[in-house]
Amino acid sequence: MHIEFSTDRHIHGHEALAAHVQGVVAHALSHVSTHVTRVEVHASDTNADKGGPLDKRCTMEARIEGRQPTVVTDQAATLEQAIIGAAGKLRRAVESVVERRQDQR
Repeated sequence: MHIEFSTDRHIHGHEALAAHVQGVVAHALSHVSTHVTRVEVHASDTNADKGGPLDKRCTMEARIEGRQPTVVTDQAATLEQAIIGAAGKLRRAVESVVERRQDQR
């Protein structure tokens, strides 16, 4: 499973943050990772430098073999909360797709 991480111009996407995101995503999808070929993660600050509640957004897109991409988004007060929230949503969404595929067989 390949994980790509990008940010908008308002979030500093340093190596430590990228490594953290990769760890969170890898852990969240560990038991279904054989079905996922790629995950794209994009972090953004919706209000730029103004601040405000729920102004950090994390969008994750998982490419599942033989399926259309699965996309989730989470908004939170901090980037860490948005990343963890999106990873949880992605885990549940991918699990659902994998379970449906297995039920069809």
